[in-house]
Amino acid sequence: MSRTVCFRRATADDVQALVELRVEMFRAMGVEAHFPEWQDEARDWFAERINHPDYGIFVVEADGEVVAAAVGAIRDAAPSPACPTGRDVLISNVCTFPEHRGSGYGREAFDAVLAWARGTGVERAELMATETGRRMYERVGFVATQWPAMRAIL
Repeated sequence: MSRTVCFRRATADDVQALVELRVEMFRAMGVEAHFPEWQDEARDWFAERINHPDYGIFVVEADGEVVAAAVGAIRDAAPSPACPTGRDVLISNVCTFPEHRGSGYGREAFDAVLAWARGTGVERAELMATETGRRMYERVGFVATQWPAMRAIL
C-alpha cells in the first residue's frame, strides 16, 4: 500500500500533535511525562513560536496524519572560539510515533529542520542525542563534544 507522505512547516493546527510527540520522546527516553502541567506549558510554547522566524518547527505527515516532528531554535550567546558569532541552532524534539518508526519519517523531519538551520546563515548546530538517534546525526557531521551538558534546578 502506497502512503502519501510530506514534510512541512508546522501550523497552529499541529500544536497538539507536537505536544504528543514531545511526550512520546520523553517516554522513549524513560522519563515520566504524562502529567498535564508541563504539557499545558509545552502547548503554549509551541503556539507562541510556531510562526516565529527564529524557530523552524517541522512535521511529517503520512496520509494526512502527523507522525513525526523536529524543532530548530536559533540561540544567541556570547561569541566563543568554537562559535565566533555566538549564534547557533539547537535542534530538538526529533521524534516519531512508535507505530510509524522505521519508515524514515524521523529522518525526514530532521533533514527538514537541518535544511532550515543551514538556510538561517547560522554556522553551528547542537543537539542532544539518544543512542537510537546517534547514527542519524553522525551521518551529517554531528560529533560528540568533550563537554557534556550539566544541569541544575534553580
